[in-house]
Amino acid sequence: MPSPPRRASPAPASSASRRPVSPVEITDLSPDDEEAIAQIARIIVEAFRDHTPSWPDLPSAEAEVRESFGEDRLSRVARDGGVVVGWVGGISEYDGHAWELHPLAVDPARQGEGIGPALVADLEQQVAALGATTLYLGTDDEDGRTSLSDNDLYPDPLAPLAAISNPGRHPYEFYLSCGFSLVGVIPDANGPGKPDILMAKRTSKG
Repeated sequence: MPSPPRRASPAPASSASRRPVSPVEITDLSPDDEEAIAQIARIIVEAFRDHTPSWPDLPSAEAEVRESFGEDRLSRVARDGGVVVGWVGGISEYDGHAWELHPLAVDPARQGEGIGPALVADLEQQVAALGATTLYLGTDDEDGRTSLSDNDLYPDPLAPLAAISNPGRHPYEFYLSCGFSLVGVIPDANGPGKPDILMAKRTSKG
């Protein structure tokens, strides 16, 4: 049975505040590249710190990176001039028909430059080449950033999802701009009033 959706990391700044796109090189992350792993761990901690501290320190972030080298996983790193500026992971689920995007992190100093969308597009291409037709993710609202937060979403969770608003610049709008659709919500996934927003998109193969 597929594992439950995992948390997706905060996205880059919204499209309205994006700076000019910087050219980056996106490649597989090697498990032997200790320098890159350390740089990614730092980016994860900094990118998650303000809103969703899933990885509060470098050891926990580094452990997350090393998990991405497991079976049925993808680990892709973005570099600019040899410097790590972002990272995205993918996890095969549903017998390879769908892949979960987990996680996505961009250096906060480089957010708004198109690095996040480039990583998402790259992961989509990778999983489509492996035969997947769906790319999906879960993105939590743990700190009151959307209209779903601090509300009882039952008995019809899809109704408030259809009317969602984003006063706190939650990254779900970033994923919408990358072609994802809102497909569900898990009420109280992170505690009362703290839902997990589910999103998915058809890959280029689908």
